[in-house]
Amino acid sequence: MTEKQQCGALGEQAAVEYLRRHGFMLVERNYRVGYSEVDIIAQRDDELHFVEVKTRRVGSLTSPEEAINERKVRTLRRVASAYMASRRVPLEPRFSMVAVEVAGNEVAEIRFIEDII
Repeated sequence: MTEKQQCGALGEQAAVEYLRRHGFMLVERNYRVGYSEVDIIAQRDDELHFVEVKTRRVGSLTSPEEAINERKVRTLRRVASAYMASRRVPLEPRFSMVAVEVAGNEVAEIRFIEDII
């Protein structure tokens, strides 16, 4: 596994733990539709969150939040639509992100942002 992959895996695991601590039930991880993917699908109350996890090293030129662009928004919508239709989910979809910053091999900060779309 490359250093970038290790950083991403650390961030995704930190996001999972954060969501669980904050009352979310994990439904899916790395859900794919064709070449498109959403990192985490999690439920809390009557809402289904499609969660994008972005991890950056502390001091990176761009923040995790800056990585959410129009292409990623289209991907999230497409995957959510396919998931909701295939599972006939009667819940309200929400689009969220977990921004993770790491220093070395440790998580330095986690930010949960709802309604990114």
